[in-house]
Amino acid sequence: MTLIPAKSWVLLSERQRVDYRHHREQLVAWMANIGKDPDGAEGYAETTTRNRADNLDQIYRWVWDREDGYTTHVTHDHTDKYVQELAYSDHSNSHKTNHVKTLKTYWRWRVQQHGADEWEPSMSFAQRDPSAQPRDYLTREERRRIREAALEYGSVPHYCAITPEDRREWKRLLARRYEKPMSEVDRGDFERANGFKIPSLVWTGLDAGLRPVEVGRARPSWVDTDNAVLRIPAKDAAKSDEHWTVSIQSRTAEMLSRWLDERTLYDRYDESDRLWLTREENPYGSSSLKYVLSKLCEIANIPTENRQMTWYAIRHSVGTYMAREEGLAAAQSQLRHRSKLTTMKYDQAPPEDRRNALNRMG
Repeated sequence: MTLIPAKSWVLLSERQRVDYRHHREQLVAWMANIGKDPDGAEGYAETTTRNRADNLDQIYRWVWDREDGYTTHVTHDHTDKYVQELAYSDHSNSHKTNHVKTLKTYWRWRVQQHGADEWEPSMSFAQRDPSAQPRDYLTREERRRIREAALEYGSVPHYCAITPEDRREWKRLLARRYEKPMSEVDRGDFERANGFKIPSLVWTGLDAGLRPVEVGRARPSWVDTDNAVLRIPAKDAAKSDEHWTVSIQSRTAEMLSRWLDERTLYDRYDESDRLWLTREENPYGSSSLKYVLSKLCEIANIPTENRQMTWYAIRHSVGTYMAREEGLAAAQSQLRHRSKLTTMKYDQAPPEDRRNALNRMG
């Protein structure tokens, strides 16, 4: 996590940077370790901590602009005026709500750690009905094409099956991909490019509807290939404190088995218990997963214009078709929802079913 983002860095002197870094270190550590439930010593998820730290940095810059300079002393008046400006801004209600939640977190920290007075926002922002139709999701046909595209993602020809001239071009590509000199690209890099990381990640997502934070938290210990399930412990569960057993297809279990064997060959996993890491050796998150899905859509020739094609499109497709095939109870369990109300948004006929009904109606 970047404690002093670039937009703040350029506004501060060296002394101010030292103070701001120290201030942010304390706040971020509190959020990550006990911020969600100070009494129960439960911290926020890594992604939530990062997002709220980023939001707070924006809020600090807003305060600096009003105060004509750097300060870490944010007042109730500051936050009240910030919320008022949010209300009149063009941002979505989701964005506004997230910033209000961030301010609530900030003031809990101030109250607990510095004895400040409690703060309550003067207004809230309406949120989408949880039972409303979900956002964009993959159709059945698109799910099949994404699954197949995952087998092609980043693949290269076999080292011995191409001419020296072609091999040189592929080495050039792999050198850029793995950020190493072209002279150091060898057969192992060709094998690595054709590995099982992306297929196992994508296929697991298509079966389990993993949230981005769950992809980032996933560990080898979750995987039970013999029984074709993921066993997610309560400490790793998102938006829940329950253990979950999630079904996957046998062919997905095979991909995971192959990846678990391959994973042991890479040094980057020696000190990490994450099931999947990016090339930069970071856990996957919303941005990196959105990039993967966008590349898969390119390979699969799936149009994305006028669609919000994030990683959640995969999760929403799991909910929609699981509810259609096996009912809401199955969808609730597969998506790891505590409330049936949350799952109700998937109680709808997908477009192809409605189209078939129209054809039958004449």
